[in-house]
Amino acid sequence: MSPLAPSARGSRLALLVVGLCWLAVLFDGLDMFIYGSVLPHLLETKTFGLTADQAGDLGSYATFGMLVGALAAGTVADRIGRRKLMIGCVTLFSLASAICAISGSVAVFGLGRTLAGVGLGGLLPTAISMVGDYAPRGRGALVIGLLMTAHHAGGILSAYVARWLVDPVGWRAAFWVCVVPLVFAPVLVKLLPESLSFLVAKGRTDEARALADRYEVDLPAATGRKTAADRWDALASLFRGSEWIQTLLYWLASFGGLLLVYGVATWLPTLMRTQGYALASALTFVVVFNLGGIVGMLVAGRAADRFGAPRISAIWFALTAAGVFLLSVHMSMGVTTLIVFLTGVFLNSAQTMIYATVSLRSAPDSRATAVGWTSGMGRFGAVFGPWLGGRLLAAGHGDWGFTAFALAGVSSMVFIGVAALRTARSATPATSDPELVTAH
Repeated sequence: MSPLAPSARGSRLALLVVGLCWLAVLFDGLDMFIYGSVLPHLLETKTFGLTADQAGDLGSYATFGMLVGALAAGTVADRIGRRKLMIGCVTLFSLASAICAISGSVAVFGLGRTLAGVGLGGLLPTAISMVGDYAPRGRGALVIGLLMTAHHAGGILSAYVARWLVDPVGWRAAFWVCVVPLVFAPVLVKLLPESLSFLVAKGRTDEARALADRYEVDLPAATGRKTAADRWDALASLFRGSEWIQTLLYWLASFGGLLLVYGVATWLPTLMRTQGYALASALTFVVVFNLGGIVGMLVAGRAADRFGAPRISAIWFALTAAGVFLLSVHMSMGVTTLIVFLTGVFLNSAQTMIYATVSLRSAPDSRATAVGWTSGMGRFGAVFGPWLGGRLLAAGHGDWGFTAFALAGVSSMVFIGVAALRTARSATPATSDPELVTAH
């Protein structure tokens, strides 16, 4: 097959892998957003005697689990393979939802959400790696962007599950729906191929070559695997000389960005209820917010290619902060819906542009380490965001929730902007196009 036809090369395998990973990430998004969708009901019915501050803690349990899962994913995948890890993650967060569904106390429910977070955190970077391996040549960023739309589609699905089931059946039914992906695990076992790069790295070249020949894709070249010393040296390089300032700016920007992403994802329906909107309307905002996220993921990369990822990230965060702040003002349903949609467009892709900026500004031999640690440090913000929203509501300052999240957006705008200005006078260290990283 001609190398001049990248869209045709490996299209069958790409379609299979992307389709399976898209469904897995859809379930990931459903499980991630379902807590925020049922939270207004849990608080209004005082399930388990739940208070606002406890609800914030529960939201942070899942994001803490995601932190653990994301940090462990690379090491586990190197040992057992990306395919097995994906299957394990889907199985784990499905069974964890069953724990939530049958829980009789806040402690058991919190255990379920923590375990679900571990599975959710491990799945997304693994799925991105899988589709990156099998994407047709020259289509990697497009395919990864397409994959990320599934996460927001899962958020939309969570709102409809809550609307259709919570009032007539009860909140437990929503979590039973999140157990359904368990039946998808055998489908992955049967149809999902292993990562070609993993097979080559493990010396299973015959198996990799057979798979590559079957679907007419290129076999990845064997690369030297980094030792622990190499990895530590790559991390140390982020702090040599004045680089520590740049690294710290990226980490702080990522912290504020993920605080904003997960704070809003957890508390949007509840905060909209405090502004006087009916529950059905509050759940509609979840749908609109995630529709905006899908649009944002599809347009952010093109905007960054034209104007630069750092500039787009800073502008996107400024627009996000303005949108989130405006949500604290009760307006007409039409105007509020438009603001929620635009906030969804800018919020989710603003964080993605931080990763793109780090990738662009990093040297090739430390790029993966720089992006990975920026994401990891940002996940502490993901833990803090839901907790912060709960504390504000518990203190009777729910109206400050949107303001606090808007300030997080402003801080990320400042940090990524300053980081971009500090490197504007130097040449880009990368010699090839940067990898667009879209994992939250």
